[in-house]
Amino acid sequence: MSDQTMAAGFAAAFLDYAVAEGAARSRLLAASELTDEDLADQDTRIPVAAYQALIASGIEATGDTSLLLRHVLETRLESMSIGGQIVHASTSFPHSLDQLNRYARLMADVPIPGGRDRFALERDGEAVWLVDHRPCDGSWMATEASFARFISEFRRSAPEHPFEQALEVSYAPPPHANRYPELFRVPVTFRAARNALRINPVWLDAAFDGGKDCVFGIFTRHADALLEELASRDTARSAVEARMLADLHEGQLSMDRTARDLGMSRQTLYRRLKEEGVTFGRFHDDLRRRMAMDYLSAGKVSVAETAYLLGFSEASAFVRAFRRWTGTSPTAWLARD
Repeated sequence: MSDQTMAAGFAAAFLDYAVAEGAARSRLLAASELTDEDLADQDTRIPVAAYQALIASGIEATGDTSLLLRHVLETRLESMSIGGQIVHASTSFPHSLDQLNRYARLMADVPIPGGRDRFALERDGEAVWLVDHRPCDGSWMATEASFARFISEFRRSAPEHPFEQALEVSYAPPPHANRYPELFRVPVTFRAARNALRINPVWLDAAFDGGKDCVFGIFTRHADALLEELASRDTARSAVEARMLADLHEGQLSMDRTARDLGMSRQTLYRRLKEEGVTFGRFHDDLRRRMAMDYLSAGKVSVAETAYLLGFSEASAFVRAFRRWTGTSPTAWLARD
């Protein structure tokens, strides 16, 4: 959504890195429509779209599509987010992952379908996988950066016990795929059914040296206050989207039920959406459109499966809706390149 926000600390750190790599600071700020004042406090919220524009401008300026990936691998999370400080004050990796999921929104708004946590640990025989539940949209930038962040933190903290063992990603090889062996240092499977990092099982039981109850409490109290502030700023659209994503497969969603789930009356929800320039029905239709693009771009589900996931009773109904959205059929849209 256009009103998704994130912590300014990430943009400030990337800006400094890109400038060190030869990009002009003034041009990067102009491209992102950000100012130095916007980036002065790491907890200030900035539009996600502004951060994306900053990255795109940095890549254009340096000619290096791996710029964000290298930045993530070479920087420290605790220097740009309270979330990083909490992670480093946790007692173990499972504990830190719980906190990361709990405070994920402080870093960036990332809607996760079905109300699931962003990250989860899954076992497959003796293998342990860290799975990213962010919707597979066919793009590489956010996914590679999220796994690189885990890898970089462990490389610095405990190089004697390598964290990463293998990587599965749903996207096609990016322009800098030839640098993956150097940067990720593990086998990578592209166009996989999920986004997941196989990790060293030793980290399920190993204690973190930095875990301190008093420090952890200070950080989490600050983070809880920031979460409460964010909740007070929530738009009706963001709340409705989170609710809709969990029930999208059910088809025609009830405004009455959605309002009840959000703890408000139907009239209140109608009024708040109207104030934000959208109706419930139009928003539902637009969410279906955006998710259709995500599912089909990822190339992991068929047209019929996409129709089911979006709550259409028949694939033909989905095809008609897709043609209304784009002017073409799903098959023709996929073959556009």
